[in-house]
Amino acid sequence: MQSIQPINQLPSSEAKQMSMAKITIIGLLGLVVWYVIYKQLEPFSHFFSYSLLGIEKGSHLGEAIQFFVYDTPKVMMLLTLIVFVIGMLRSFFTQERTRKYLAGKRETAGNVMAALLGILTPFCSCSAVPLFLGFVQAGIPLGVTFSFLIAAPMVNEIALVLLYGLLGWKVAALYLVTGLLIAMVAGWVIGRFKLEHWIEDWVQELRAGEAVVIEEKLTWIGRVERGREAVRDIVGKVWMYVVAGIGVGALIHGYVPETFMASIMGKDAWWSVPAAVVVGIPMYSNAAGIVPIVEALLGKGAALGTVLAFMMSVIALSLPEMVILRKVLKPKLIAVFITVVGTGILFTGYLFNLVI
Repeated sequence: MQSIQPINQLPSSEAKQMSMAKITIIGLLGLVVWYVIYKQLEPFSHFFSYSLLGIEKGSHLGEAIQFFVYDTPKVMMLLTLIVFVIGMLRSFFTQERTRKYLAGKRETAGNVMAALLGILTPFCSCSAVPLFLGFVQAGIPLGVTFSFLIAAPMVNEIALVLLYGLLGWKVAALYLVTGLLIAMVAGWVIGRFKLEHWIEDWVQELRAGEAVVIEEKLTWIGRVERGREAVRDIVGKVWMYVVAGIGVGALIHGYVPETFMASIMGKDAWWSVPAAVVVGIPMYSNAAGIVPIVEALLGKGAALGTVLAFMMSVIALSLPEMVILRKVLKPKLIAVFITVVGTGILFTGYLFNLVI
């Protein structure tokens, strides 16, 4: 009589097929549960705020609490799903592979490719110094390096999906296009200036060498684990910023009059765009933390261009990133970087305020 083999003794191809089927079934069931819960968040926020707590509907406190109770789980659920999926996709990319793609590219084509890779790769402002050193060592032009360093934190997938989920595809698409253009053009301009002599001397001593690509042969189970690790790492680090951002957004949504916000961040206030950039630079936040504030500002009558300029300055020109970059760049090059990127952000803000 033929005995049945345990799963762990099945041929590897059969075991892989069973594992893939199990992952697929669990993933689909998880998505169904996620969607059902997500659709109940808004009715629950109204029930919690106005029925359970008994707060008067339409009051400042009621609107603030309803916004907070609704947006907190909504943003966290979106963030968790996004980070998990992107964590799996990012298992196909490595820092070494990114450097190899960009090495040897001419500046114009390199600027475009660097900005596009910046969206897909798992790097933020905290990775600025090791990335910069790696790119210099790989012989990547300075302007191409800056295109990547601008796009990676500013035009990332978390910002895009959250903008899509909270504000719609038009705002998300506008942010994507303008962010990429700023990264490409700013990197190209910096490259035209030939400012390599404003890199710190010890960095210039690094000799260009071919980047070694370490190929990782991961199974789908391994890629799922990478997604789980990304959720633990990223969501675990940013959830406090998210809650804080939603709290600020709730206060704006509930207590700030629309006429007041329109007067200081509306289209008619010509100084609102540069003021938004100046206010945004000293702040430190990430896309997940700033999007709820953007949602509340737009809901209260702030102009789209002004709000996008504020968001871009917080993410792309944050003071902590400048402090980190100071380790490898001389102050003059940092000043050029801020000026070029800031000019692009100002142009974007005024353009959208003019045409939208």
